[in-house]
Amino acid sequence: MFYGRGAGGGPTASAVLGDVVAVARHIADDSIGHRESDYADREIAPFSAARTKLMIRLQVADKPGVLATIAQAFAAQGVSIQTVRQGGAGNDAELVVVTHAASEKSLAALVKDLSALEIVRKVESVIRVEGAPS
Repeated sequence: MFYGRGAGGGPTASAVLGDVVAVARHIADDSIGHRESDYADREIAPFSAARTKLMIRLQVADKPGVLATIAQAFAAQGVSIQTVRQGGAGNDAELVVVTHAASEKSLAALVKDLSALEIVRKVESVIRVEGAPS
């Protein structure tokens, strides 16, 4: 046996009303049990098929041809560049690249390819850009 203060008048009335509505639905449907789900059984797409954008920050060698080599890596994976910003001084430069929307699989392969390039000193950060227009 349960005893104590309980939830109070408002929550109790809401629960009772919910039960009354459920009974009314069962009567209207000529059923005696729970209704079948209204949700469709859908297959979940693999994450590798998701399309998203990335902001990739790279530390690269500051010499001629670096930007062309980086662009070739993007092209090889079929990833389009939306914006590029370059800065830095001395022997190194910082490149910040924002991609257009591409498959997660292509973007992951791109980051791996960029990491393997001799001109890329370090992949500083890879940040997914959500909700931004392509």
